[in-house]
Amino acid sequence: MQKLTNKEEEIMHILWKLEKAFVKEVMAAIKDEQPHYNTLSTIIRNLEEKGFVAHHAFGNTHQYFPAVTKEAYRKRFMSTAIDTYFNNSYKNMVSHFAKEEKISAEELREILAMIEKK
Repeated sequence: MQKLTNKEEEIMHILWKLEKAFVKEVMAAIKDEQPHYNTLSTIIRNLEEKGFVAHHAFGNTHQYFPAVTKEAYRKRFMSTAIDTYFNNSYKNMVSHFAKEEKISAEELREILAMIEKK
């Protein structure tokens, strides 16, 4: 599974949320600066070439839908990030967030409880 560009990820999040959409519906869901219709259409077709999106044809119009689940992408993305930035160590990742005060002691206790429950 390829890594997506930031704009491709943004489009995928929209498609995951909408579940299926025409280009104009994706365009309407973009909150920041909207790309030109043709640019957005090209991005979506690129996502389709990469295997992330598929479509149903309605004449000359296509309705797009995710071909990859958000969970599958998240799993692959997280595995790559942990490998790349934390030397493949979940301990290093958790300690990073603890040092940056992005996770509290209470949240760590909750994580430990979930691990021990397994």
